[in-house]
Amino acid sequence: MRVLVIGSGGREHALAWKLRSAGGVEALYCAPGNGGTAAEGENVPLADNDLPGLVAFAREKNIDLVVPGPELPLTLGVADAMREAGIAVFGPDKWCARLEGSKAFAKEIMARAGVPTAASGVFTRLEDARAHILEHGAPVVVKADGLAAGKGVIVAATVEEALAAVDQIMGQRAFGAAGDSVVIEERLIGEEVSLLAFCSGETALPLPSAQDHKAAFDGDTGPNTGGMGAYSPAPILPDSELERMTDLTIRPILREMARQGHPYTGVLYAGLMITEDGPKVLEYNVRFGDPECQPLLMRLESNLLEVMTACARGKLEGVRLAVRPEAALGVVVAAEGYPGSYARGLPIAGLEEAESLPGVKVFQAGTRLENGQPVSSGGRVLCVTALGADLAGARDQAYAAVERVRMPQSRHRTDIGAKGLRRLGR
Repeated sequence: MRVLVIGSGGREHALAWKLRSAGGVEALYCAPGNGGTAAEGENVPLADNDLPGLVAFAREKNIDLVVPGPELPLTLGVADAMREAGIAVFGPDKWCARLEGSKAFAKEIMARAGVPTAASGVFTRLEDARAHILEHGAPVVVKADGLAAGKGVIVAATVEEALAAVDQIMGQRAFGAAGDSVVIEERLIGEEVSLLAFCSGETALPLPSAQDHKAAFDGDTGPNTGGMGAYSPAPILPDSELERMTDLTIRPILREMARQGHPYTGVLYAGLMITEDGPKVLEYNVRFGDPECQPLLMRLESNLLEVMTACARGKLEGVRLAVRPEAALGVVVAAEGYPGSYARGLPIAGLEEAESLPGVKVFQAGTRLENGQPVSSGGRVLCVTALGADLAGARDQAYAAVERVRMPQSRHRTDIGAKGLRRLGR
């Protein structure tokens, strides 16, 4: 098969790597790709939001399957455009992609589907949002309704912080049009976990659990990022609970989507908070998480191309996933200053040394090739990922590999997986 992966991050490198290693791929293209995807296939200088260009390229190259990685092309309707051109896509249509593109829409679908979530209100005027905060107090979570690269969520402990958050989003337009409206919801207390499932129509096939680390610094401190590391499985959601949690948080959404005439295709990601009152959905993503994708694909034994093709063709029912019993953990190496301003063009060395360790794969994210050598081009630069017999083993191997990577003006969290190990009593 001829495959086109859309995107340029660590998730897309992992997808390209897994698809290439699965067999059955005659040609693989990445648009626009990065320094890592260049080793898996051919990079194509097309932006992920260039829908006409992507469709024209897919037609020209007789692409059999398109795999959009990030949320932006999905919310713009890349799946619709490809299907109209007669090209199979592993991803939801534009209507379904609003689950991630609009937090207000996601809340509406959750209410209709009976999925547990935090109590909330949606506001399109700054003065109404401020009045709500003054009336109901804090703590609350303030969310830009639209896409904000994973950074449009502000946890406000006080009324003053909440007022500042809505002013930042709606008044100062910190996230542009994503802040045309805001969702203000109760702050849930508990531990977060990610549940991802391959989906086709009303059929859902859950992957093992994973846990992301959004905060920039150790101890879950500092500003939110796109993710500083992840591991799988997460002890708070063991394999024995996957089907029950899928029944609670994934399948009702699929049934509601189908009922409204938009059967869902692709990966559906439920960000969950496990509270004293049970699990509640924080958000949905309509694609693989980044960096959750990297450890999850390290553990996946099934042929990814076959699973994605079954989803795209509506033939997922009856498919079974094979997953390695080992744990996997990924540590993001970022440029100093991220998620704020940071330097680009930093030289990267030691990748081969890191990958010489058993069970280690370095997925490139914000990189490009310069004279054949990788240099940094973004804030999250690498995700150093390792398999281990258990979570502790995966952590030790990943951090041993991180030590072999050399990039000036870089940093990483040193506590990825610590939460899971504490839950395991280690």
